[in-house]
Amino acid sequence: MKQTNCWMVLLLALGTARADEIVLFDAARTPIASVASHSGGRFDLKDGLLEIQTKGDTGYPGVIIRGSWDLSACNRITLELANLDRKGELPLTIRLDNPGADPGKSLGVFIDRVKIRGKAPAGYTVALPPALPHGREITSKLTGMKRGPFDITGVVADLDPAKVVGVAVYLKEPTLDWVWGVRRIVADTDPAPPPYLGGYRWPEVPEWMRMSAAQFFPFIDVYGQFKHKEWPGKTHSDEDLTKAIDAERADLASHPGPDGWNKYGGWAKGPKREATGRFRVEKIDGKWWMVDPEGCLWWSHGPVRVTSSSAVTPLDDRDFYFTDLPKEGSPFALFYTTRDALLWPYYEARGIKRTYDFSSANAFRKYGPDWAARYADLAHTRLRSWGMNTLANSSDKAICLQRRTPYCDRFEIKSADIEGAHLGWWKFKDPFHPEFRPGFRKQLLARKEELDDPWCFGFFVDNEISWGGETSLAEWTLRSPAAQPAKIEFVNRLKGKYGPIEKLNAAWGSSHPDWNALLQSQEKPPAGSREDCAAFSAAVTEAYFRNIRDEFKAVAPDTLYMGCRFAGSTKAAVQIGAKYCDVISYNLYRHTLDDFRLPDGVDKPVMIGEFHFGALDRGMFHPSLIEVENQAARGRAYATYITSALRHPNIVGAHWHQFGEQPTTGRFDGENLQNGFLDVCDTPYPETIAAIREVGYRMYETRSKRVE
Repeated sequence: MKQTNCWMVLLLALGTARADEIVLFDAARTPIASVASHSGGRFDLKDGLLEIQTKGDTGYPGVIIRGSWDLSACNRITLELANLDRKGELPLTIRLDNPGADPGKSLGVFIDRVKIRGKAPAGYTVALPPALPHGREITSKLTGMKRGPFDITGVVADLDPAKVVGVAVYLKEPTLDWVWGVRRIVADTDPAPPPYLGGYRWPEVPEWMRMSAAQFFPFIDVYGQFKHKEWPGKTHSDEDLTKAIDAERADLASHPGPDGWNKYGGWAKGPKREATGRFRVEKIDGKWWMVDPEGCLWWSHGPVRVTSSSAVTPLDDRDFYFTDLPKEGSPFALFYTTRDALLWPYYEARGIKRTYDFSSANAFRKYGPDWAARYADLAHTRLRSWGMNTLANSSDKAICLQRRTPYCDRFEIKSADIEGAHLGWWKFKDPFHPEFRPGFRKQLLARKEELDDPWCFGFFVDNEISWGGETSLAEWTLRSPAAQPAKIEFVNRLKGKYGPIEKLNAAWGSSHPDWNALLQSQEKPPAGSREDCAAFSAAVTEAYFRNIRDEFKAVAPDTLYMGCRFAGSTKAAVQIGAKYCDVISYNLYRHTLDDFRLPDGVDKPVMIGEFHFGALDRGMFHPSLIEVENQAARGRAYATYITSALRHPNIVGAHWHQFGEQPTTGRFDGENLQNGFLDVCDTPYPETIAAIREVGYRMYETRSKRVE
């Protein structure tokens, strides 16, 4: 739930109209003809509630209510919403439209988001900002950021409030089916409006929001920071960087690391198990543990992407954002070419030509000509001092291979797609393709040094795969071309089951004249195909995990295969993956893991591949995937999350995303989250570090406690 411009209030008298309210929708009064489907959302009036059913993988499903309203005297919208499902928090997008609105270009719209929980209708309020004198002129020039300086609460505000003709409520690209409801939507004026835009109240907004475009640009300083705002810890000069070195040196000296850890960060004072020379997993007294090469119990605690190149940002058509980019021949011109090795293919896939690496440039300013070596050395020192023992995936290979801190890594399979698959990070790979296994073997052999390294405990293969629903893999296969190997396999299996095509047609409710017609068709299969599609989706999943496991263990028998980092999955995907993975992995962005459960029948060790929290009080425009109020709250949230992970009997580690801050102006996909342990100038966030130490120094004692 957002802390700055949204909050949940249980309304004591739901549906009670006030004289100063403008009613945009009331399930008891608004004609149903005013409501239309948005991206396939289905709706019906039930018991005084507009009940809405939305399907996963359908874009932006929900409803839109048409009308004509003048909201120029209003400063908030209150929506009475109900989450009728039991799948956790439901994130809903709220959008107001002007005539001719273009949401894709953020023109003529106001967009904000809320998360709803309980089944009983409750009120969720969003603040409406006034128009700014040059807002549209400036925001029209801002591209390549998930959130920019004028929408740092997630709001897109380019609306004439006097000419509102539509209000839409929908989900943004859901992967699951949901049932939810709307009772009322009203606009009014709150005499004491909530904090907005990082703590500002309207109309008490900072002067930079009223600047002309000529005054506003460039809005990023030479260090990669937002120019027009101040905050604690902001770097103003190279002298500040030198002072930061001295301050951190004293901090690290006073916090050398936890007592009782061995060189791997294992629990040297704890119970001993067999020492095999490699990392492994073992269930002990009802809890899963990792065991380090020396036989000490070990729990993985560390950040993803330990690299100086965390803040690489695209420059294409955006040079005017930045103050004094280096000239050719300058020592700082090097940082047009430094990059994060794992992420660079994503830049290339988007056709991005020019980038600048602000975080590495600042490390050069801070540490001098041997900046890379000093940064690497300090990374190990920092992690041990902070109570951490892991260089998590996507970290700089040169830092990992210094063999001072255990590490893991990941890569994505480079193989032929299932052409009809949903495009997530990448399309689902075809495990029946003849090149799937040989290609994967080549990728493994290219990483043999790491896979054979005793300091390497495991590898993830793939990341946040788009699984769709129970039948999606098969449906995507049928919507692929006839030459798709998985499709040929599916059709052959169907031939073996049904024999004549007429029997399949009778079962499916289809009308294919022969088997070749089914092979050639790229239409979505009819409802009668569900049982067969569920079975083949499971077969695709089985082939995917089995092929990877077999090749992985042939090349690296002593390294842990840690799965694909689920971020949304099907029950079958987890159950099948558990058969083949040494460790199951999830990226779980939430406040606690106390309610995390594996599917029935699955008891495997679990690695949390990503989590984080962020706020808007240190100059960034996006607070991260889980927003908290400020840096103190961020530290508390960190301690709560890790403590809940340590209590969970299946969880053997949790990895924060990420070590250094993302670029203020966005990476390849626009992500510009406040998600680093370090800011763009390589300065640790003290509140977060204090919380890491709080849980890290006592994590083995916490983990070893008996579950009552």
